[in-house]
Amino acid sequence: MTNFQPQTLRKLVTFDEFITWYPVNTLNRYELHDGVIVEMAPPTGDHEEIIGFLVGEIVAEYKRLKLPYFIPKTAFIKPSMSESAYSPDVLILNQPNLVNEPLWKKESCITCAASIPLVVEVVSTNWRDDYLKKAADYEAVGISEYWIVDYKALGGKRFIGNPKQPTIWVYFLVEGEYHVRQFRGSDKIVSITFPELNLTAEQIFQSATY
Repeated sequence: MTNFQPQTLRKLVTFDEFITWYPVNTLNRYELHDGVIVEMAPPTGDHEEIIGFLVGEIVAEYKRLKLPYFIPKTAFIKPSMSESAYSPDVLILNQPNLVNEPLWKKESCITCAASIPLVVEVVSTNWRDDYLKKAADYEAVGISEYWIVDYKALGGKRFIGNPKQPTIWVYFLVEGEYHVRQFRGSDKIVSITFPELNLTAEQIFQSATY
């Protein structure tokens, strides 16, 4: 397993093989997409600023509400029906439910929707994964809320229109299926996880010095 080269890998691997292989103390990030190891693009400064801003706002809100949530440094979401493992940009975990997670203690991996109040992906060059693959798999897991923050309007025109505009999408689960709302400019984000969150799309976009 130590000879895997993710950028040229052709052999499909299982989730267990991926976890065993995953390099220790590496600056690179990897995900498993249907048995294929994918090396994630290095983050840019503006991407990290937006993540940092969102983390600060969300942490302040769940602390204000005294909710038993936390944000792990590194953790994977594993959909039960595929050999995949995703490491979101922001992952909110419900700590009391971690006792029901069979892979948490040894592999820092989440499989239960009840453990995940909210997931956020900040779009980079791999926008298709966020809009298509991850949206479908997070829905299948049963994650109640999923944000796509497309601050550079990288997504396809079929998603964000023409001309393209920076957009935030909030997917929320209704009877097992995602419904979605879009937010731009001065639109106030509507969240089912944090209904009192006072945050606009523009505040998120302006948190980056790009």
